[in-house]
Amino acid sequence: MQLEDYFDVLQPDDISLKGTRIGIEHILDEYVNFGKSPEAIAEQFPTVTLEQVYATILYYLRDRETVGQYLEDWVAYTTKAQQKHDRNLPPVVVRLRQLKAEREKATIS
Repeated sequence: MQLEDYFDVLQPDDISLKGTRIGIEHILDEYVNFGKSPEAIAEQFPTVTLEQVYATILYYLRDRETVGQYLEDWVAYTTKAQQKHDRNLPPVVVRLRQLKAEREKATIS
């Protein structure tokens, strides 16, 4: 089995583990950015095998420049999307946050 056989490359910016809906960015984020062990990552994603986690890490280690850029692009995209979402919260979320803050303030007093 070739390393590439572990992945479904839907587009250059959309690579998932074959047979799952898990993108390699989720595995690599836990490994690269949070320093989790392959075993901990496999436990976190029940549809992913330990073998798939190791294959993803090897894929990254074999081509850190390209796969690292893939991961950086994903992090930048998700950060930007989160910031956009936070700037445009639905009115119900704003109201719920206000109510929560008022309750917390009343509890402290």
